[in-house]
Amino acid sequence: MNPGERAEIEAFAKEIRKLTINMIGELGVGHIGGALSIADVLAVLYGKHLKADPTDPRAAKRDRLVLSKGHAGPALYAALASRGFFPKEWLSTLNKGGSNLPSHCDRNRTPGIDMSTGSLGQGLSAACGMALSLRIDGNPATVFAIIGDGESDEGQNWEAAMFAAHRKLSNLIAFTDFNNAQIDGTTEEIVSLGSLSAKWAAFGWNAVDVDGHDVAALDAAITAAKASKDKPTMIVMRTIKGKGCSFCEGMVSSHNMPVTREMAAEAIAALGA
Repeated sequence: MNPGERAEIEAFAKEIRKLTINMIGELGVGHIGGALSIADVLAVLYGKHLKADPTDPRAAKRDRLVLSKGHAGPALYAALASRGFFPKEWLSTLNKGGSNLPSHCDRNRTPGIDMSTGSLGQGLSAACGMALSLRIDGNPATVFAIIGDGESDEGQNWEAAMFAAHRKLSNLIAFTDFNNAQIDGTTEEIVSLGSLSAKWAAFGWNAVDVDGHDVAALDAAITAAKASKDKPTMIVMRTIKGKGCSFCEGMVSSHNMPVTREMAAEAIAALGA
């Protein structure tokens, strides 16, 4: 990634954060922490790697994204709106009556959403099914999936891990948002995950640890994953919950919290500075 490209992607990530904070501030409450911790990977995907056409969001040969941690939907909506999948005016309707942007992702309501998610632990299995079906069809598309560290406690993820490795689903690239915080406390307190990359490697995946807020490192990891021909890849992203937001960065309580318009305005102004 050259310096100019890096600056462009970092600016996109900042825009995702600003839009996310603003829409949750307008609603008054939301899953802000886990949305902001994935802003950088969304910027890298939608700014460079994920092939999708906003004018034809269901195109057969598009890349797919499964946001298993569906409560982080606002960040994905921000990325999709910025890329023209739907008008930015929709963002002010987040989780309000009649909205096309529910708090958790819904493929039947939102252009650009490939899987309805939010029931944690299920998204990776859906991504495996997508990847296998694409291979059977001879479709060259890639399936990307983002799971949370808290939902990594779910056994279904590890069944999916075995399946993907057995089927050699090299067209599946997954990310774990390892921000070390879930709804009830830190992941270390709830169920220690140990070395996630070692676990995924033991299950037969390519596995790599990266700084989840370093867009160049994410870009390099995705590029290497695309070159894999015989294994799925898990990119374990070391992130900070609420990254970039002055009133909630690093706070476990930011999983779902009240946000006033004044709080949002101050945080956005700080990001601008």
